[in-house]
This record gives sequence, C-alpha cells and structure tokens, in this order.
Amino acid sequence: MEERFRDRHDAGRRLAAELGSYAGREDVLVLALPRGGVPVGYEVARALGAPLDVMQVRKLGVPGHEELAMGAIASGGVRILSEGVVQMLRIPERVIATVAAAEEQELDRRERIYREGRPFPEVRGRTVILVDDGLATGSTMRAAAAALRAQGAGRLVAAVPVAPKDTCDALRDLVDDVICAVTPEPFLAVGEWYEDFTQTSDADVQDLLRRAAGAGAPGS
Repeated sequence: MEERFRDRHDAGRRLAAELGSYAGREDVLVLALPRGGVPVGYEVARALGAPLDVMQVRKLGVPGHEELAMGAIASGGVRILSEGVVQMLRIPERVIATVAAAEEQELDRRERIYREGRPFPEVRGRTVILVDDGLATGSTMRAAAAALRAQGAGRLVAAVPVAPKDTCDALRDLVDDVICAVTPEPFLAVGEWYEDFTQTSDADVQDLLRRAAGAGAPGS
C-alpha cells in the first residue's frame, strides 16, 4: 500500500519531485485550485522556482448530495457538466442553473479576497501547471483546463498528489501532460490518503499567496 501524505505541504513536496523537468523555466506558471490545492501548489511553485497564483473553479454539487459533482464552473464563464451524472439522476437544467448561480457568487467572492487587486496572470503561450490536492471525478480540473485553453495557454499540465488512474487517464485528452504522484487501487476518497486533511481556510490561501508573491519567483 502506498504511504499516505502527512499533509498538503508534504504532498506538494512529493508532487514537485515528479515535476523536475519544469524547474527553472521562465515560461512556467503554477495555478492552484482553491482552497486545498493552494498549499500543494505553494510547495510545487517553490521547488520549481515558478510564480504561484490561483485558478478559481467551483464544483457543482448535486442538491442533497453536494459531495457528488454534476459539473463545475471556472473563471471566464466556463461550465463543464458530468453528463453521466446529470442523465443518471435526471437533473433538470433549472436545478443546474440555480446551483451554478450560487457557485458563481462564491467564485466572485474568492476572486476578490484571494487576488487582492492583482490581475489574473497572463497565460497566453505559457506552460501552466494546474495543481489540486487530489482528484475524484476530475470535473473541477476539466473546467479549469477548458478556461485556460480559451485564454490561450501554451502547454497545460494537470498535477495532483493522488487520483484514481481512470480519472488521470481521462484528463489526457484535455491537457498536454498529467502527473498523478499516487494512483491507488482501490481509491476510496482523496482525504483517505492524507494523515491531516484539515480544511484550508481563506486566510491560509491569502497567506500562502502573499508569501509566494514576496518570494519574487522568476516571471512573477
């Protein structure tokens, strides 16, 4: 059995070891998915000598079963649906629209407090490493990838500490490289692979982004 991660920072350091080919390159940008992806992304960016920022993505949870994703939204008006879930549960469009509207409000709120007036970084032509603390269905990562493609990102890399193998494989049609440090079988859930999976707070995200910006990473 694979060794569990101590916490998200440990996971980020172990993930960074899989990304050595991207170290020291001026075209690389690390974008973390808030909130849990930010501590992971912080360690990846620090190890690679790359700037860190956030990519705002919100899961669209099934009403009454919010842990089950029926899709996701991302900055730029991108909406990705998990058609299999929507069809299996016969979720009507009006329900999807209501959930999406609520999540858009939260996405906008986080944009304001995390970015603190900084513009979204230029991604056109750059190598963007998208980082989260783990994947289950991969819907949020797919939404982020679609949004970045629309903004002209040059090369997209999806990088996570843990995910099911089939989720990682499915991402390969959407991004240029997929790095999953651990693909356990059976997978169970992301949190099962962390000794400490305490929720990351808004304050934690703000602190790590400030620390990363203060480090003066190349290209930031």
